[in-house]
Amino acid sequence: MPRQPVTIEQCRKILTRYWGFTSFRPLQEDIIRSVTEGRDTLALMPTGGGKSITFQVPALAMEGTCLVITPLIALMKEQVNRLNSLDIRSLMIHSAMTKEEIDITLENCIYGDYKFLYVSPERISTPLFRGRAGRINLSLVAIDEAHCISQWGYDFRPSYLKIASLREIIAPDVPFLALTATATSLVVNDIMEKLEFRKLNVLKTSFARKNISYLVRQVEEKGSYLLKTLGSVSGNGIVYVRSRKRSKEVAEMLVANNVNADFYHAGLPDELRDRKQASWSTGKSRVIVATNAFGMGIDKADVRFVIHWDIPDSIENYFQESGRAGRDGKPAWAVLLYSPSDKTRLYDSLRQKFPPVDRIKDVYEALCNYLLVPIGSGKNNVFDFNMAEFVSKFRLPVIETYNSLAFLQREGYVEFTEEINNPSRVHFIVGRDDLYKFQVANESFDGFIKLLLRSYTGMFTEFVSINEDSLAKKAAITRDTVYNYLVKLSSMHIIRYIPGKKTSLVIFTEERLERKALLISPENYLHVRDKYVSRLDKMVDYAESANRCRAVMLLDYFGEESDRCGTCDICRERNELDLSKYEFDIILEEIKNILSLQSPDPEELVKLVTQPEEKVIKVIRWLLDHNKIIQDSSRKLKWKK
Repeated sequence: MPRQPVTIEQCRKILTRYWGFTSFRPLQEDIIRSVTEGRDTLALMPTGGGKSITFQVPALAMEGTCLVITPLIALMKEQVNRLNSLDIRSLMIHSAMTKEEIDITLENCIYGDYKFLYVSPERISTPLFRGRAGRINLSLVAIDEAHCISQWGYDFRPSYLKIASLREIIAPDVPFLALTATATSLVVNDIMEKLEFRKLNVLKTSFARKNISYLVRQVEEKGSYLLKTLGSVSGNGIVYVRSRKRSKEVAEMLVANNVNADFYHAGLPDELRDRKQASWSTGKSRVIVATNAFGMGIDKADVRFVIHWDIPDSIENYFQESGRAGRDGKPAWAVLLYSPSDKTRLYDSLRQKFPPVDRIKDVYEALCNYLLVPIGSGKNNVFDFNMAEFVSKFRLPVIETYNSLAFLQREGYVEFTEEINNPSRVHFIVGRDDLYKFQVANESFDGFIKLLLRSYTGMFTEFVSINEDSLAKKAAITRDTVYNYLVKLSSMHIIRYIPGKKTSLVIFTEERLERKALLISPENYLHVRDKYVSRLDKMVDYAESANRCRAVMLLDYFGEESDRCGTCDICRERNELDLSKYEFDIILEEIKNILSLQSPDPEELVKLVTQPEEKVIKVIRWLLDHNKIIQDSSRKLKWKK
């Protein structure tokens, strides 16, 4: 049966009703039109561009359920909770759920009126999901973090390659919407090919953030520079660091110097992280010193600065993190603190980032033994995983082990998740009539069952997250008493109770192989390493460049041409020369050509360049100051290689 057409006016009404906006941003409307007209679409939207609107609004206007695929379980939970709070019925499936929970969720999607089903990518290829997905009336498939499908990308996940196989089991007219914030032209084409787009269709805005001034500061004493900077600028911001330990150290240094600061990393308890983020978001903390775990779900528009204490390992990461500044369109600053020792540390980390192949195989065998997975079994099995216990038991180095697991994931043998906080869940497995009879016959449980039913809804149709501490407080009883009630009701087959836990997960996407059958080809290993080194080189080039506009360098990386920004540190220094970009570039090109053929002294070089003498002298002086040309002992000039 043909689907009912959807108009952009319907979508605007939905936007206003649920999100309070009266109009879309320009690219949002283009994407929504493309999707509602049934076209496969790849949307490139910068961080903070409102990606979720582009699938949530049209999905509400279209008939059926929108399938959203995302690798970020915390983001999945956040969005599902947000949608449900707006009375938009939404569900999720991820690897921390039991088979029973997944089964009930899929049944509800098939027979219930649910608008969104969020799924983690490794669940797509499981027999349970594939057996039911074709029976769900899907309106749209939205793929977040779509760059993960490309082996050319910086965060490749083999499970993403299975997404295209959904086309075999769902209606042929269901469009795919792929979303990403950062992708090179090579990755863009790879995404569309791997998702089997029926027709190439890319919609994107310029990556340019004209209100952000990009600065690189060559400093050894970063603490002093940071304090000086924070004393001279207003507003709040983020300081990114590369380790959990440093996040705390830098925050404590700032606090000791009367800066209202806090720290944030993935190892903190969820409730504490939420409190820290809320404190910063509401302005109680001026500065948050954080690892890259800080960023997901940030919608604070008035961030005036993002400072990187440590150099990131790719332009993609730097662009995404620095892009959290100035989302309100007002002037903001993205500052990278850099010293020669940073470069050494960055390249030294390669040894840990790419462990020897034999080390990767050692970790695989240890993992299988730790989880008691026999050879030939384990496919699609999910295991709780304690990294600290694992490395301690097998006496493995932590960083090498983590990166070995990442490589095994990249090769498609396992999926490895960061620590997930899964709350306790309850589902009534008896109907209301049978429950009433049970309450009459078991008076001692009656009050507790009424407490459950008053506190939570939906427990007869699905698993519902509960909080034992909250229930204990309401009933003025101990948490242990609540737990015992739940366990007893579960043993009597009145409810199904799954106690909460906080753990990382390992999912075996293939059966356990013998060591000799574990294929990690040297060619593929070196290919991945070479691509990573190439990204490092580009990042270091950005940090060390002394003659190219920062914004131009960033945009060029993503295949976008632009004029120099006029506000970065390079442009500001050039502006002081009182030369236009055109004049500077013409003189620069002539000098490069001359020095490629001969080595004149400064006076000779001035005469060889065809431009006005006073302007040529300014450019030569600038190039000498920035170490782009060098003088030997006889004053002869050479272009520095």
